[in-house]
Amino acid sequence: MVFKILTIALLLPPTIHFTLKFIKHKSLYPFMPFKYNFRRRRITFAKTLKLLDERHVKMIIETGTSREGLKNTKGDGAATFVFGKWAKQNNAKMHSVDISEESVKGAQDEVNRQDLNDTITVHLNDSLEFLKNFNETVDFLYLDSYDYSKTDKEIQVKSQEHHLKEFQIIEDKLHDNSIVLIDDCGLPGGGKGKTVVEYMRKKNWKVLIDAYQILLVKN
Repeated sequence: MVFKILTIALLLPPTIHFTLKFIKHKSLYPFMPFKYNFRRRRITFAKTLKLLDERHVKMIIETGTSREGLKNTKGDGAATFVFGKWAKQNNAKMHSVDISEESVKGAQDEVNRQDLNDTITVHLNDSLEFLKNFNETVDFLYLDSYDYSKTDKEIQVKSQEHHLKEFQIIEDKLHDNSIVLIDDCGLPGGGKGKTVVEYMRKKNWKVLIDAYQILLVKN
């Protein structure tokens, strides 16, 4: 069956091949240049950006920074710079925190290249410690720390518990119009959001999109 599909694909004219490639390319154009492919995050990013506009967001927190800048939008989403660019255009502020020195350096290099230093502050810190000491109201929370594993169940549980702790620490800084987006949820074992989403549902949060990422707002 696979051989037949490959044979048919090889026989298709170049224009069809281009169309198929175009369909797979999930850009955020015109907000981001068309060359950037966000694939499985495109639907949730697009909806989140719409909510940021509608709710006049001014403070964004991201746990787990975009370690490769804008080089890997297809792989890790480059959320620091998607939401950082939005923040710059809308006079908002963004804090991105990561425990990895290498990741922070990669993100900061891109912040410098994109001239976003007045908008994005990248912090080298444990996200739990950072959130404990954050004293401002949070309009948008993006959870994407503690790398997940597709196969190691112990790491899966630790990642899920970490994201729950992050949310619980900052929960009292959120409000009725706050937005929460959790990355890497569509993975074996429930992904990063499994435990925290269960908790949030009990606390009157509702899921707007449940896909590779999960997007939530207050009921």
